[in-house]
Amino acid sequence: MAGTRVLDEPGFVLHSIPYKETSLILDVFTRSHGRLALIAKGAKRPHSSLRPVLQRFQPLLISWSGKSELRTLTKSEWVGGSPALVGDALLCGFYLNELLVKFLAREDAYESLYDHYAETVYALSQIESAGPSIEQTLRPFELALLRETGYAAALDHCVETRSQLIDGERYVYQPEKGIRPWQPDDPSHWPVLEGSALRAMAQGDFSGSETLSQSKQLMRFLLGIHLQDQTLTTRQILIDLKKI
Repeated sequence: MAGTRVLDEPGFVLHSIPYKETSLILDVFTRSHGRLALIAKGAKRPHSSLRPVLQRFQPLLISWSGKSELRTLTKSEWVGGSPALVGDALLCGFYLNELLVKFLAREDAYESLYDHYAETVYALSQIESAGPSIEQTLRPFELALLRETGYAAALDHCVETRSQLIDGERYVYQPEKGIRPWQPDDPSHWPVLEGSALRAMAQGDFSGSETLSQSKQLMRFLLGIHLQDQTLTTRQILIDLKKI
């Protein structure tokens, strides 16, 4: 990354771990510089100005300096405007952060994805209970993440016929290829998807119950390909809570 000092860069704290007695190492997601590791010296001290500011899911203006992989945080200012996440929305926020940590390489800028993340966090803060609204908030972000990182092909046309999808026809997403007509001998773990549902997903419309259901299957499938079926901690917690 060019330069040794960056001032007032929009960002969010994704994760933090203690470092020595008084400091923190932060994993931050910034708009123009992507994911970065920053050391927040003295942030654990009781009277540190950084201590109350470095909260997850809160928009910040972040300043840092240094050339090494671990740069030094010099200032962090709370921007405001986003209520705290609670309940299921808080768990979903941790899920978003876990996805970003696993998918994004350090120092690669994803400005559009950053904006989508900020919008999704704010939308989660407005949700009062679990239900379809949670799913309708998560699915577009998952799709945006897969698209921005190159793990999702176009969902609104068939790669074999080069044509638009047909209502009532069934399709599958073939890994490393894209959407094509379903065949009886396709692997059983590939989700079977309706043409109308796929077009709705491509347009960002997750309001229909069938679209929402099929989009969940597709996102789990595509995320699993990249993660090689690693268990996402936050997703497993949500699954366990639903069982309870």
